[in-house]
Amino acid sequence: MIDESRVGAGALAAAGVPAERVLAEVRQLRVADRPTHGGRLFAYVYDPAVPGLDELAAAAHQESAHVNGLDPTAFPSLLAMENALVGAAGRVLGGGPGTTAPDVVGSVTSGGTESLILAVKTARDAHPEIAAPRIVVPSSAHAAFAKAAHYLRVALDVVPVHPDTLRPDPAALAAAIRPETVLVACSAPSYAHGVVDPVAEIAAAAADAGVRCHVDACFGGWTLPYLRRLGEPVPAFDFAVPGVTSISVDLHKYAYAPKGVSVLLHRDAALRAPQYFAYADWPGYTMINPVIASTRSGGPIAAAYATLRHLGDDGYLRLAALTRDAVAGLADAVRAVDGLRLMAEPESTVVCFTATEGGPDLFVLVDELTARGWHTQPQLSYDGLPASVHLTVTAAVAPRVAEFGPDLTDAVAAATATGPVRLPAELASLVGTLTPEALTPELVVGLAAGLGLGGEPGAGGGSDAGPLPERMALVNTLLDVAPPALRERLLVEFVSLLQRPTWASS
Repeated sequence: MIDESRVGAGALAAAGVPAERVLAEVRQLRVADRPTHGGRLFAYVYDPAVPGLDELAAAAHQESAHVNGLDPTAFPSLLAMENALVGAAGRVLGGGPGTTAPDVVGSVTSGGTESLILAVKTARDAHPEIAAPRIVVPSSAHAAFAKAAHYLRVALDVVPVHPDTLRPDPAALAAAIRPETVLVACSAPSYAHGVVDPVAEIAAAAADAGVRCHVDACFGGWTLPYLRRLGEPVPAFDFAVPGVTSISVDLHKYAYAPKGVSVLLHRDAALRAPQYFAYADWPGYTMINPVIASTRSGGPIAAAYATLRHLGDDGYLRLAALTRDAVAGLADAVRAVDGLRLMAEPESTVVCFTATEGGPDLFVLVDELTARGWHTQPQLSYDGLPASVHLTVTAAVAPRVAEFGPDLTDAVAAATATGPVRLPAELASLVGTLTPEALTPELVVGLAAGLGLGGEPGAGGGSDAGPLPERMALVNTLLDVAPPALRERLLVEFVSLLQRPTWASS
């Protein structure tokens, strides 16, 4: 709960607020957040636990925070750092001088979603003659591909993954390619389960059809090459694979740069050309943008540059080894607990597990782990795949592995004693018959209140940061039984209830 006496009711005060008080307010707001350091948060943040790295990145960010990437001729420092980041990413991912992809080029974006949107945009715009373009993706592909298809008015053809391997069949992806297909995508690895798709076969099928192939390596692309160097059996997935035309990799994940920096790479400049947007038919400056944003702060790019320079190749190899060992330890902890099983044998930086028949309610288990200080990510059931618990493992987790096993055992015992969540009969019946179109504002508010979400509009002056229940099992159970379209609508409405303006009283 946020202390209203210590946090202002609105950002725009009637009179300026002293700097130290403002910083105190920010720190007070941060108290309610998940911990970004310490190795107990298995999603959203990436912590190498390297002393001094945060301070270095913050100082570099400050140096370039007001530099504008809109015009590289005005700020050549940013151009130089961006080119250096692209070169580093290209080299890590099998491109550059002396490789089979010597002419790799790229751009720095704000994150993986922007990189994927641009990959789809580039493929679409390379074929202006196709009136109704389409892309082919596995069902395990990141949701940002669906977002790109929605934004860019591109049809999305989804191929299911095998329930055992959690990978798509390359032949099924090949069969889904049509004359209107402009891009085929695959993952290295998939976010949900951490498995690497059969990139070589998929890229070959795309090349045979004359279609681009994008490898979404946003999640693990920076780590997989280092794991391979450590002797792990990482399958081919990068520019060494013929037919791979573009790759995305997030530097704010396993390159451990601050948010948000991603890199979108193309095999050569001709493939990248449709990515640009240029416009001169107006009286102002000629707009030329390689990415979606026009104005871009140099802060994140400078922070990423400083991070890569400081850690170096040997540092990343060391961090990959720590992460590999942490993954192995966490997977052993899961195997040792009756009632749980791994969704897949770990091959990257993910441990993903589900419950066996008669095992604990996973959503109750997630709450029990949270109560013990472990912040995991529940994943809902989908198309025959069971609900699961996702652990994104970073180097900071390594010192905590020994603590996780006993806590997991205790949490499973507590979840088993509690038993599964039972939705009230009327609520279960409602979700079973409700359509997204039938949701009314009154119904949404009623559902939210019954789940412990939100509160009265304006409660606490609008700055109360406690509109979520401490335990989320009931919410997750409701979403799990809802069809995907209803899930989407419910989540949109629930989040909309949370995102309300804060009104200052003076």
